[in-house]
Amino acid sequence: MNRQIYLDNAATTRVSPEVLEAMMPYLTDLYGNPSSIYQLGGKSKVAIENAREVVADSIGAERKEIFFTSGGSEADNWAIKGVAEAYGAKGNHIITSKIEHHAVLHTCEYLEKNGFEVTYLDVDENGFISLEALESAITDRTILISIMFANNEIGTIQPIEEIGRIAKERGVLFHTDAVQALGVLPIDVNQMNIDLLSLSGHKIHAMKGVGALYIRSGIKLPNLIHGGAQERRRRAGTENVAAIVGLAKAVERSTDDREARNAKLTTLRDYLIERLTTEIEEVRLNGDPIRRLPNNVNLCFRYIEGESLLLMLDMEGICASSGSACTSGSLDPSHVLLAIGLPHEIAHGSLRLSLGEENTEQELDYVVERLKEIVQRLRDMSPLYQRK
Repeated sequence: MNRQIYLDNAATTRVSPEVLEAMMPYLTDLYGNPSSIYQLGGKSKVAIENAREVVADSIGAERKEIFFTSGGSEADNWAIKGVAEAYGAKGNHIITSKIEHHAVLHTCEYLEKNGFEVTYLDVDENGFISLEALESAITDRTILISIMFANNEIGTIQPIEEIGRIAKERGVLFHTDAVQALGVLPIDVNQMNIDLLSLSGHKIHAMKGVGALYIRSGIKLPNLIHGGAQERRRRAGTENVAAIVGLAKAVERSTDDREARNAKLTTLRDYLIERLTTEIEEVRLNGDPIRRLPNNVNLCFRYIEGESLLLMLDMEGICASSGSACTSGSLDPSHVLLAIGLPHEIAHGSLRLSLGEENTEQELDYVVERLKEIVQRLRDMSPLYQRK
């Protein structure tokens, strides 16, 4: 099988030629340590500060509010653990949702073992939190609300501006994991009253291992990583200059052509959803049909196992997933699908197809035809399907 169709862009993306070109000088000739005082190191330092400006501008922040990290998971950990440590004397209550990325959920579970109380908000069948439930959950001990901008599995986009308004009115800090939203959705941290925001590079055609945390001026978080004086003494470790430059180029690139790219992806997404839900019986679309990421298609096929589906798609040259890449080793069904009310037997038959700018309608036609064959083949082997 020589053909390969990549439909797992929510897991990671190919490094774009423009990003690679921007990075190359800092992997070859401009290799100086940015903490050095000589000119070679100074060029690296300038490149980092220019990148910081680009990232800050993309979310309406100030340059001094951006701190580069190794990715979204580190940023989530730093935001949540940092608030817990810095504001623990004020209160020990944190609010999040049941469909967060595990970088948030596992961090909250860690804090629960260390004396913090966490409220995990329910979501409705489309994956939205209730704003009324959020308001009701806030107490005089609440120090942080952490709700993701857009879900990495089902694509649902939360009402971030409304959440930010509630947090500000109640005097609670608001953190959002915007890893899937960066470069895709408009973000303005001031308009949306976001105090902390996590982002990552490898979802927008930068390399893996680079991200950032936005920390609103005036919020003093303790360091997650101790050591040298990098990142204005807030995050130790010699900066990955090439990756940071690449992140900025990817942010710049994704912001510049966002509307045209989103329009193309939305058209392809809806075309794929329409064909799969009408040409294959007993298929369920997960997530809101409208307020969802433009590249996200998440479906459940009754009477089959998602793992078998993925393996057979791979044999046909199609790269897909059943949910978050961070939980691909787990045999349990997606916590997101369970949270929106799906029973285990249906959640086990999930498939996430996340499109990219290089995908075409012709590729999707091939995917649909292969899926129709594979689903039927698996159902023919299922005793549950035969008894229905």
